[in-house]
Amino acid sequence: MNAKTTENRLSRYLPAIMVIILFLMIMHPSWSVAQTADPSGTHTGTIKDVPAAKPGAPTLNEVADTVGHNKIAINIMWTLIAGFLVMFMQVGFAMVETGFTRAKNVAHTMAMNMFIYILGITGFWICGFAFMFGGIGSVSSLGGTPGLTHEVTVHLFGKDFGIIGAAGYFLNSNVYDVGVFTLFLFQMVFMDTAATIPTGAMAERWKFKAFTVYGLFISMFVYPIFGNWVWGGGWLASLGTNFGLGHGHVDFAGSSVVHLVGGVAGLAGILVLGPRIGKYNKDGSANTIPGHNIPMAVVGTLILAFGWFGFNPGSTLAGTDLRIAVIATNTMIASASGGLFATLYMWIKYKKPEVGVMGNGLLGGLVAITAPCAFVNATSAFIIGAIAGILVVTSTFFIDQKLKIDDPVGAIAVHGVCGYWGVLALGLFADGQYGDGWNGVKGNVSGWFYGAPKQFIAEFIGGTTCIVFVFVVMYIFFKICDKVMGIRSRDADEIIGLDENEIGLKGYGDDIQPIEHAQVTNLV
Repeated sequence: MNAKTTENRLSRYLPAIMVIILFLMIMHPSWSVAQTADPSGTHTGTIKDVPAAKPGAPTLNEVADTVGHNKIAINIMWTLIAGFLVMFMQVGFAMVETGFTRAKNVAHTMAMNMFIYILGITGFWICGFAFMFGGIGSVSSLGGTPGLTHEVTVHLFGKDFGIIGAAGYFLNSNVYDVGVFTLFLFQMVFMDTAATIPTGAMAERWKFKAFTVYGLFISMFVYPIFGNWVWGGGWLASLGTNFGLGHGHVDFAGSSVVHLVGGVAGLAGILVLGPRIGKYNKDGSANTIPGHNIPMAVVGTLILAFGWFGFNPGSTLAGTDLRIAVIATNTMIASASGGLFATLYMWIKYKKPEVGVMGNGLLGGLVAITAPCAFVNATSAFIIGAIAGILVVTSTFFIDQKLKIDDPVGAIAVHGVCGYWGVLALGLFADGQYGDGWNGVKGNVSGWFYGAPKQFIAEFIGGTTCIVFVFVVMYIFFKICDKVMGIRSRDADEIIGLDENEIGLKGYGDDIQPIEHAQVTNLV
């Protein structure tokens, strides 16, 4: 059976599969709302059975209810607004990736960035959220998250190791609660960030049908499983309580959970997909394939930087946590030092302050500070961003010219390399001023430079686990997908451009078609 026949059969069966999924949703056994859930938010944050101070006066119960309800309301509103900011980052990703690719693939690249949002919501709603947070228990800052109480664990060496959550599928009635729904929205846009990263790394030659299967796979399984290990109470979070390795693997806002996952998934995909036609010569030398719209890429970069103020500070899940000020400022400082040192490196070594590298350096600084942003001071944030900026440049050239891996937008360097550096940086620079009780361990989070070398070990284990797990699973997935339906577009389509044959229309009309770099000759 050839790949084309298999692909046609899958397309024929797809409507039946969708009907079966809808039938299972309708037949879900738990239609009555769980007694502990609060879908209206009326009772969230309130306190019961507090006696009145004296007859005729406002009762302590009423005062406590108002104070508690308002506190949780502030936290929920803050978390939702931060989630809206992170969702807007999808616009930034779309513009960066499209700007750094060629005009003939504009509609295809934009379509991937739009459809991954649609696929991500769907997959995360079906089972991704349940796998990731089904066993997290009560998130007190959101007024409790009833129903998320089932974590699948294994018992080894006298310890319990969380593997995967098992509650909250389809956001069913057992988790019909304002706190749970707030957590879902905020975490969904984080997942979507990770899922978007390979759309840039694998741009300009990825078959859209194969991309669609990928979007569901990463949102339903790969991202949620690793996310559970770190943020859902899984085994990496328990390295502290189980083995005394600091606070376990700590990742405040996603250097590993989001960015490293996306970067490694993109790497696995590129290795199966191969480079773009014309990228490498027979002697192995690399050709530069410039993007068609640098202003679009620059605007997209600044949108991402703006959205990051939801990404990092929002991860407090609490507008009443005043550490937000430190987190936001550290985020800004690291982005500046990342862009500064990437630019200086290019300027000194290659005599030009290349604007694409400037933007990727800024993003690299943001990726690196995402894990330690809540646990370090301003000086450390600047150092972390500076190292990230240099890593972006050096790793981009190494990946492109030495490893012969064709990454059109530098996603592996920005998100993969700097994501790994971010969690290691936390293990080095955390200054012990924040994080009391993190992952169930008393005391604030401290790194190696502040007398806690075991925290660095936990960060190394967590980051390395992410690389191994995601790469192995995604590489096998892409190989199977390639065998079944093929993941690469036809050579003829790639040469002409993927817009018409893959998407059905051009990204630009014939009358406003941008001039490709190679067409600019003899212009006076």
